[in-house]
Amino acid sequence: MAREINKLNPLKIKGLSKPGLHLDGNGLYLSVSKTGAKAWVLIYYRNKKRTELGLGPFPAVSLSQAREKCQEAATLRAQGSDPKQQWRSANDVGDTTFGTVALDLIELLEAGWKNEKHRAQWRSTLKTYAKPIWDKPVDAICVDDVLAILRPIWTTKAETASRVRGRVEAVLDAAKVRGLRNGENPASWRGNLALLLPKRRKGPKQHHSAMPYDQVPAFVKRLRKLPGNSAKALELLILTAARTSEIIDADWSEFDLDKGLWTVPAERMKAGKEHRVPLSKRAVELLKNLNPGEGLVFPGSSPKKPMSNMAMAMLLRRLKCDDVTVHGFRSSFRDWAGETTTFPREIAEHALAHQVGSEVERAYRRGDALDQRGSMMEEWATFLAS
Repeated sequence: MAREINKLNPLKIKGLSKPGLHLDGNGLYLSVSKTGAKAWVLIYYRNKKRTELGLGPFPAVSLSQAREKCQEAATLRAQGSDPKQQWRSANDVGDTTFGTVALDLIELLEAGWKNEKHRAQWRSTLKTYAKPIWDKPVDAICVDDVLAILRPIWTTKAETASRVRGRVEAVLDAAKVRGLRNGENPASWRGNLALLLPKRRKGPKQHHSAMPYDQVPAFVKRLRKLPGNSAKALELLILTAARTSEIIDADWSEFDLDKGLWTVPAERMKAGKEHRVPLSKRAVELLKNLNPGEGLVFPGSSPKKPMSNMAMAMLLRRLKCDDVTVHGFRSSFRDWAGETTTFPREIAEHALAHQVGSEVERAYRRGDALDQRGSMMEEWATFLAS
């Protein structure tokens, strides 16, 4: 009985979401990861040894292109050659190291990252903690190498260790897709490292340190006496209950000061959804005093670059507020709304750009309660001025 070939088609590929390998034929599979990413894999046996050869990500490599590569591999095998070795030699990638693959992956991914801090964290964690494998050929990395990295920090720096493991796993996955290694990922958790590393005890969830809401008006009064954009940025953050990245990356094109409205585009929001922020009279006054124009509202040393994401945090330190975080002012606002006002919980959560209710509830609740939130933010501004 002849083997089935060409089992996949563009429509079927689009609908595939179950993680695993999906056969097209002749050893060609579409691999779907747990995150939904898709890539082509050719599986064949040489000297009774199973070999997995990455043919590239989908849709960058189309179905027809993957089949062409599969046919080329079949021709090479019929001639007695190993496609993996042949193509590696042709592309001179036999000595590709973990470090070069990691940097290539970061460069590829960072277009989708929202802030410079995230990019810096990826580089710093890998260069610091993956140093023992940084210059090692990516196809030579094994479970023992990964354990040697993680064990010293697994219990003492639990959060960092978890991030390092995930990032090493991502780099090795990318290497497999590019055909630079095969086999299981030695940094994967389930059925692998989960059996070799102790389970961590979960402690109480750590929250950002917040200033008690009844102390915020006096703090804002101090802020208004200070020169510099960091003080103005922090006051706007407090007035709008926004996140640091939303403030420092704010562009004048997002503001309609006549309507008292700030529209943060979806690509700058944590939830990936456009967020409308009603501006209080004080917030509009603050923005108008900054001389609205074009580009960033709070530029850094260069007009085209935002102020540092640490600028407001450093201001808190200079003001001797060492036990308070910038993000914590969102909690201060939420406590004020919950303890001193009659606004419904959902309205306060909308103001923080939090998702409220189940997916079904959100589907039926299409509005964003802008008018009610406008009244709430005006009351918040009045409280801050008290």
